[in-house]
Amino acid sequence: MPTQPKLTRFNQNVLSKYQIYNSIFMTLPFDAVTKTGALLPLFHETCHKGFENKEDPTTIVNTFFKKYQARRSSESQVNLLFRFIQYIERQVVLFDAIEDAAFPIVNNMDGIGTLRSLKETVSAENKLETLQKYLEEFKVRIVLTAHPTQFYPGSVLGIITDLTEAIRENDLLRINDLLAQLGKTPFFKHEKPSPFDEAVSLIWYLENVFYKSFGGIYDYIQQNIFDGKPISNDIINIGFWPGGDRDGNPFVTPEITLKVAGRLRLSIIKNYYRNVRQLKRKLTFQGVEDRMGNLERELYSIITNESSDLTLEYFVSELKAVKQIIIDKHQSLYVDELNSLINKTHLFGFHFANLDIRQDSRKHEQFFNDMVNALLESGSAIFPENYHDLPEREQIKILSKVEGSVDLSLIKDEETLMALETIKAIKTIQETNGEQAANRYIISNNQSTLHVMQLFAMLKLVAFQEDLTVDIGPLFETITDLENAPKVMEELYANPDYAKHLEARGNRQTIMLGFSDGTKDGGYLMANWAIYQAKENLTRVSREHGVKVIFFDGRGGPPARGGGKTHNFYASLGPTIEDEEVQLTIQGQTISSNFGTLESSQYNLEQLISSGIGNSLSDADLSMQPENREVMTDLANRSYEAYVNFKAHPKFISYLEHMSTLKYYAKTNIGSRPSKRGKSEGLVFEDLRAIPFVGSWSQLKQNVPGFFGVGTALKHYEDIGEFEKAQHLFKTSAFFKTLIENSMMSLSKSFFDLTRYMSEDEEYGEFWNVIYKEYETSKRLILKLTGYKELMEEEPSGKASIAVRESIVLPLLTIQQYALKKIQELEKAEVRDEEQIKIFEKMVTRSLFGNINASRNSA
Repeated sequence: MPTQPKLTRFNQNVLSKYQIYNSIFMTLPFDAVTKTGALLPLFHETCHKGFENKEDPTTIVNTFFKKYQARRSSESQVNLLFRFIQYIERQVVLFDAIEDAAFPIVNNMDGIGTLRSLKETVSAENKLETLQKYLEEFKVRIVLTAHPTQFYPGSVLGIITDLTEAIRENDLLRINDLLAQLGKTPFFKHEKPSPFDEAVSLIWYLENVFYKSFGGIYDYIQQNIFDGKPISNDIINIGFWPGGDRDGNPFVTPEITLKVAGRLRLSIIKNYYRNVRQLKRKLTFQGVEDRMGNLERELYSIITNESSDLTLEYFVSELKAVKQIIIDKHQSLYVDELNSLINKTHLFGFHFANLDIRQDSRKHEQFFNDMVNALLESGSAIFPENYHDLPEREQIKILSKVEGSVDLSLIKDEETLMALETIKAIKTIQETNGEQAANRYIISNNQSTLHVMQLFAMLKLVAFQEDLTVDIGPLFETITDLENAPKVMEELYANPDYAKHLEARGNRQTIMLGFSDGTKDGGYLMANWAIYQAKENLTRVSREHGVKVIFFDGRGGPPARGGGKTHNFYASLGPTIEDEEVQLTIQGQTISSNFGTLESSQYNLEQLISSGIGNSLSDADLSMQPENREVMTDLANRSYEAYVNFKAHPKFISYLEHMSTLKYYAKTNIGSRPSKRGKSEGLVFEDLRAIPFVGSWSQLKQNVPGFFGVGTALKHYEDIGEFEKAQHLFKTSAFFKTLIENSMMSLSKSFFDLTRYMSEDEEYGEFWNVIYKEYETSKRLILKLTGYKELMEEEPSGKASIAVRESIVLPLLTIQQYALKKIQELEKAEVRDEEQIKIFEKMVTRSLFGNINASRNSA
């Protein structure tokens, strides 16, 4: 039978099943409010018809109660709205589980972008040797962050996993029980998680998903591309930020960092122990049984906190010795399973994931100056007495050649002491878990060469002295910093002492680029184009100095933060950008939605590997043509100008503060870090984190950061009669095509009927109309640009998934806007009813959960 179209597979295996299981869910007997399951469809229909008739959320809610529940008291009405929220949150979970269960059916696991497809293509083109050579160097690292965009507590994640399995097996009795369990399991977290709690939540994915999917992919590459021969390169590995990311999170202490590293080590040892136990039951042969038993005992000793001298080197050497005996004497029985475990030790060592440390350059400056002052006061000769008065160039010279060590008892400031203790913690982790366990330090908001060299000096003075086994990765985020980045790196490469450090590290330099803050600062088109150009310039500068640059992309879930169809970005890069290694952050719902199951994890990892490799193996020239570069630059500049003017609008900040859910993010208790960076009382744009910033626009269903300025830029070409230039760019530039397709996703998730009532608002009406006009212009001209009749026409199954999710949360969005309006009314009243304000604030906060989870990449 021929394979059915992807949309048909989606409708049969996702949409139809959701309708069936949702009908079961709606009839389950929950307590507190009777007939909720029967009333929710009526409310949904009222919302749908109300928005069609251009009604506002308050009118829609009032119409529903008047028509169907006229006898309810106002208190009872509020209770029913909370019950609706509870139901819809769980409908989203049900849809997630059904979509996860259908993933391998809806997505072709052997199709374009998979390793099987890649292997067949290169074999047909006689390029297998080229592919092998490339895989000896190429790497993909996905870095799990603790950024709070995941609203499911651990108990709910467990239910999703079990429900996915039951749906896959069509086990109706078990599904029924799990839906009932889901109905009674709380979603709301009453306390913020600690950074360690966040780490434990993500380690669940390492143990239960990545251990198997990474191992399976590596095994496939070894067996099918390298004919079973050993590969020196690990190809895929995991980075980890919870417990190491200090940027704006005062709760991440050196103790937490050490504790997380310990938990990572324990987790990988547990996985090895389980595998060794399983193998021991099979390897019951002479000469190997005792050796496997000994390894089992040693691993168990580590797990139970008893003394053990087991090292990674010994563990691997024993496994390899057992493998050789099996090959020589036991007809290679179970050798593939044993080899798979050896491969996992190659991928995960005794560290499981590479724990990154991150801190803001402004904080480093503060800590560094504290340290210098403490040393000068103690009479130390490490720094000259006039150090602070020297010009920057002279300071860099001193930092390059710095020698000695710092006595931490001299440091009186608690925050500075913690920062320096963290450096010592890196050294301790390397000694216990291996160098790979923690060997990278990211400087966010890096603006200068001095920022890098301050950290360089602190690392050496506090813990590493002559042997600095840590890579320093500057993170460039704002448009200005991205433009300045090549100059900073040129100065670093030209510094003999820093160059010597790089040589010791294999002449490899990691540079991180921030899509989230770049978009917040410069708008969608400019951020992506600025990063593209920065990568080109940084590639050129690095190649001139014989340095292999590794780009680490700080991406969020939605297109506005560098997300969307991420692998398309990597497939669109030309030869002017170094692409030997793909590194990117994965966070929040993007972890659970793109990597939460074995199938989705394998599929999306393979897509990333193939997209990175495809460029080098392809004969197609992906270089940006000069005329295209000119148009792209012009579009980015015009878009930037429109976005900057928009940000400068006098109502910009107050609109977010008073008309969106921005201030409610801090009340959700989903992440350990504060929702803004600074300590200012009022709302300051610079202090805003990208997640609540982008997320608030998403909750309004306006998705401004994903499209604002695109329409204005394209309209210029329409107005001057040169629109064909933009169309030529779309047809001939894979990079621009990817940008536009991802922007279409942002537009598809917008729904301005929800907030249309704001257009009449005395204070914010004009500002709302500015946004709506740009949305209409962007939508119209993107359709004209692409030749599509509707948004996301090229991806019907993705469009269908978004449509179902948006339909599920339509009542939730209505309730949220209703509650926000109620709060505004109550706050304007002569006598404030604080109790009522609290109730509606809770309603707004609770409605955040389902909206975020349903979008899967909204923040």
